Amino acid sequence: MFTGIVEGTGVVTDVDADEEGRRLRIAADVTDLEGGQSIAVNGVCLTVEAHGRFDGDPPSVGGLDPDDLGGQRWFEVFLARETVERTYLDRLGAGDRVNVERSLRADDRLDGHFVQGHVDGTARTVAVDGVGDDWRFTVSLPANLADYVVEKGSIAVDGISLTVAAVRDEEFEVAIVPETYRRTTLSGKAPGDPVHLEVDVVAKYVESLVDRQSR
Repeated sequence: MFTGIVEGTGVVTDVDADEEGRRLRIAADVTDLEGGQSIAVNGVCLTVEAHGRFDGDPPSVGGLDPDDLGGQRWFEVFLARETVERTYLDRLGAGDRVNVERSLRADDRLDGHFVQGHVDGTARTVAVDGVGDDWRFTVSLPANLADYVVEKGSIAVDGISLTVAAVRDEEFEVAIVPETYRRTTLSGKAPGDPVHLEVDVVAKYVESLVDRQSR
């Protein structure tokens, strides 16, 4: 379980693919990791297989300065075939930035909303507009998720807990404050770029309850 309050970004440094899936090594300044722990990468719940520190300086990847790699820590996650098919993580390559959030602890504050890390769909960025110091993102809305997305409701976009500002037939808008824009991969998004969507799990439970009671 996660909150959608992204702790920061990491950078993919290595990608290994085989017939079973893909393995990513991500440089990120994330502490207190353990093997088997859950971690959200762009909103997708994955399992930490290994973690450690780079020997010497972090590698230079994709023309990035090593200092941009979030320190000297790294972790590895495996993308099973189903994850590859349901998300866009298989498109990631060395040098790509990702949002990172460790799993919620029982004594943590819940500053966002409950995010499971079970992506409901992949959408695309339609428009990115600056509004004063803030940003307005327009995102396509898959038809199968439309009933769960409401104005002022919660939604996770690439693992970021956001409030829906407006909803139209085939798209919705979210307002991004400067701190969220700076701390996440949203600062690098452009029209056409993919994003993961996870609708509010409470809406799913309500729908399930109503369905059962109406039978």
